[in-house]
Amino acid sequence: MSEETTTIDTQELGEQIVRVLKTIYDPEIPVDIYELGLIYDVFVNEDNEVKILMTLTSPNCPVAESLPVEIEEKVKSIDAVKSAIVEITFDPPWTQDLMSEEAKLEIGLL
Repeated sequence: MSEETTTIDTQELGEQIVRVLKTIYDPEIPVDIYELGLIYDVFVNEDNEVKILMTLTSPNCPVAESLPVEIEEKVKSIDAVKSAIVEITFDPPWTQDLMSEEAKLEIGLL
């Protein structure tokens, strides 16, 4: 059985997406959006269509317009991704409790 490099399972693709998300930083906090807890969920279907459910630190976040576009573009740059949509939600609202230990340490909360 030959291995096809073009075939990628949704879990592996999800991991690639997370690696890309970890390269995108909040402009006001020196922590990536994933460790910051802004990404609530990443959905990948069998057609490699991606939907990312995320929040912002506040509804008045200065990058509310540009950040979702940046995320979509970076995720779409993964060869296996067919399409990417970012959906913003404020339910539940973001709190510092959603941050990883690493992020809390980075900004001095630990």
